[in-house]
Amino acid sequence: MSDEVTALMEANLLAVFGESDPARRAKAIAETYTDDVVWTDEEGVTVGRDALAAKAQTLLDGMQGLVFSKVGHVQKAQNFGHLAWKLGPPGQDPVATGFDAALVTDGRISALYTVITGPEKE
Repeated sequence: MSDEVTALMEANLLAVFGESDPARRAKAIAETYTDDVVWTDEEGVTVGRDALAAKAQTLLDGMQGLVFSKVGHVQKAQNFGHLAWKLGPPGQDPVATGFDAALVTDGRISALYTVITGPEKE
């Protein structure tokens, strides 16, 4: 289960929210989340793959020149994962930092929580 949690957390960050090609992102969404995935972030709650896909597209549309990067390794316990990330121009200081936490059910992420911890300070 722990390798599965790691793979799903990395797919969430890099293959979904880091993928600009809609076809590849759609495939990653189908492989990463349950049909009724619940995503909670500072904007509220989003339910279902289609709603998550639409929200991901909106986010990606606003990220011109910015990319997500992992900060450290996936932390996991049983069917729960945690992954810190940063968002910024490649090779430059991040404009935002945060983490995702997820619950894995039947080989897919069933609940996802995104917390923005802020821009990195010098």
